[in-house]
Amino acid sequence: MDFTLSQNQLHWQRIARDFAQGRVAPIAREMDESHDMPIALVSEMASLGLLGATLPKSLGGSEMDHVSLALIYEELGRACSSVRGFMTVHSSLVMQCIHQWGTDEQKQRFLPMMASGEAIGCYALTEPEAGTDAASIQTTATKNAGGYLLNGEKIWITNGNIARAAIVFAKLTGTPDGTKPHQQITSFLVPLESTERVGITRTRMSGQELGHRASDHAHITFKNCLVSSDMVLGGEGMGFKVAMSALDHGRLGVAAGALGVHQACLDASVAFVRSRKQFGQRIGDFEMVQSTIAEMKASLDASRLLVYRAAWMKDQGQSAKLETSIAKYFATEAAAKAASDAVLLHGARGYSNEYPVERYYRDIKGLQIYEGTSHIQKIVIASEVIGKPTV
Repeated sequence: MDFTLSQNQLHWQRIARDFAQGRVAPIAREMDESHDMPIALVSEMASLGLLGATLPKSLGGSEMDHVSLALIYEELGRACSSVRGFMTVHSSLVMQCIHQWGTDEQKQRFLPMMASGEAIGCYALTEPEAGTDAASIQTTATKNAGGYLLNGEKIWITNGNIARAAIVFAKLTGTPDGTKPHQQITSFLVPLESTERVGITRTRMSGQELGHRASDHAHITFKNCLVSSDMVLGGEGMGFKVAMSALDHGRLGVAAGALGVHQACLDASVAFVRSRKQFGQRIGDFEMVQSTIAEMKASLDASRLLVYRAAWMKDQGQSAKLETSIAKYFATEAAAKAASDAVLLHGARGYSNEYPVERYYRDIKGLQIYEGTSHIQKIVIASEVIGKPTV
C-alpha cells in the first residue's frame, strides 16, 4: 500500500476541506441548535462534485476512488457529523447501492438527479422491532395486478422527510413454506414525489436526539402503498443481500466520519491546553495533560491508517468486509474516548455548547451505533477471523 496521497486524492481533500471549514463549520453550532441543515448545502455539495462520489460520469458521477471518498467524509465529519451523515446515506448507502444492484433503467432514472442534488435519497431498513436483526422486519410487500402493495413502518430514516427516492425493504407475502426470513426480503426503489405520495406518511422522529441534531430523521409509514414491478431492486428475495452490501458501503463513511470527529477533538484540545493557564503555567505543560494528548494523537493515527487501508482495498477490487468492520469499530471507539477526554480537558467549558467538544461528545455516540453497533462489529470481525466450523 502506498501511503502517499495522489494528486487527485489531494484535490478532493482540498475541495472538501475548503467547503467544510469555510461553509459548514461556521454554522455547525447553529444547525445543531435549530435541528436543521440548510437545503442549500446539498446544492453546493453537488456543484462541487461531492455527491457524485465514485459513480461513473455517464451517470452524473465524479469517478473518484474510495480513498478520496473517505477523505471527503473525514473532512465533513471534522466540521459537522449531520452533514457528513446526510452525504453518507445519500451517496454511499443509496447511490452506490443503486449502482451495484439496479437495472440500467433504474440507474438512468435515479442516479443523475441524485448526483446533481435534484433528488435526495434515503435508506429505509430500520423498524421498531428490527434494528440489528434486519431479517425480523415486519413491513410486507404483497403482489397485486399493478405491482406490490407495501404495508409497515420504518424509523430513524436519515433524510426521510426530504427524500425524493427511498430504498425500502419488505418481506414478500405468500412465499413457500420453509422459506427462511432473510430470503423473503425484497428491496424496492420507491419514488417520493414533492407532494406526499398516496399510501406514505412521513413525520420527524419524536423526542430530541442526543447528537446529529441537524439530521433529518424520519418515521415513515406505508399503508397500501403501490410500487410498480419495475421498481424491484436486485430481484425478489435478494433484499437481505442488498441491505448488507449497502451497510458495508455506509460503514466506511461512518469510520471516516469518526476520524474527522477525532481530528476535531484533537485540534480543539491542543488549542485549549496551549492557551489555558493554571498554577502559573499552560495546562499543556502538565504531564497528565500531555499523556492525554499523546494518547489522542496515537489513536488518531492508528484509526486513520485503518480507514485508509479499508478504502484502498476497495479501490484494489478486494473484499474489504473485515477491514471495513475493523476500521469502523476502532475509529468510532477511539473517537468516543477522544471526545470524552476533550470534554474533560476543557473542564467546565467543555460542558457548554459554546465550545464544540460538547457537540463532538454527543455526535460520536451515534457513529458507534449506525451501520452496526460496536458490539456487532466485534461479532463480524471475530466471525471473519475464526471462520465457519469445518465439521
